[in-house]
Amino acid sequence: MSVNGNVFYPKVLLVIYDPRIPSEGNRKLSHVLGWNDAGLLVESFIADLRKASHGICNYLIADRVELSDFPIKEDGFRYSADGYLRSWRSGKGFHAPDWADYDHILHETRAIEGVRAGSIDEVWLFAFPYGGFFESRMVGPGAFWCNAPPLSGYGDLERCFVVMGFNYERGVGEMLESYGHRAESILSYLYRGEIESSNLWKKFIQTNLSDPGEAEVGTIHFAPNSLQDYNWGNRNKVPSRCDNWYRFPELTGQPRLVDCADWGNGDIREHHLWWFDHLPHFSGDYRGRSQNWWEYVIDANTVP
Repeated sequence: MSVNGNVFYPKVLLVIYDPRIPSEGNRKLSHVLGWNDAGLLVESFIADLRKASHGICNYLIADRVELSDFPIKEDGFRYSADGYLRSWRSGKGFHAPDWADYDHILHETRAIEGVRAGSIDEVWLFAFPYGGFFESRMVGPGAFWCNAPPLSGYGDLERCFVVMGFNYERGVGEMLESYGHRAESILSYLYRGEIESSNLWKKFIQTNLSDPGEAEVGTIHFAPNSLQDYNWGNRNKVPSRCDNWYRFPELTGQPRLVDCADWGNGDIREHHLWWFDHLPHFSGDYRGRSQNWWEYVIDANTVP
């Protein structure tokens, strides 16, 4: 991974599954169903992360692989073009279990060779609903829970890496949500074993619901004033010390009243950008950990 001071340039293998449908003039599935262009989603996603990370996170697409078939499931099943389209249009008949065969994908796309050679740092998979991907999954030595169980069998690699799973039926906001859950998993692991009173990650994710009167930034699902998952449009004002995180590790500033107007009035993408914007992103160390949390989110190998 290329690093310039406090700025990271991780290299990505982008894999897009967009099968062609013979009964629909051999057009791509995404075109037949009017879904998004994966390449355009990626461009916007990369730009969003660069902005939200204060210029620290600068993903580069090192290689792009486009496959015109369906990924194989763990039990060997593979959708036919007409079979998938029939299930989608009827809303039933999808294969279970849904999970894709990650081992097959990583070898089919030569991802493992890329990791060994240092030409890629992580993998982004793009497919359709019921493609069978986890939002994020860690692979390699020392791999731990990353919103999914780690993929075993790759302990001989020199480093671990993350495989992201995206869906081009949805938008950039959902991509940011997947990445946010990755960040939550990694930062939770970073502060594992830390006692409650000194656990800075636990402090960061406090909401008014979890800690009445003591909200900080919240989680990907819960804004400071949320009453339930995805309640990013709540107009009730609550006191929050979210602004303190712009001065990390000085967190003693007074709270102010906040509501959904602070993070986009319920827009998924705007809330997630607001959340990422508050992650500590400074040089130096504090209490034995980097003051730049993006370092850990981008490269899990740096997690002690």
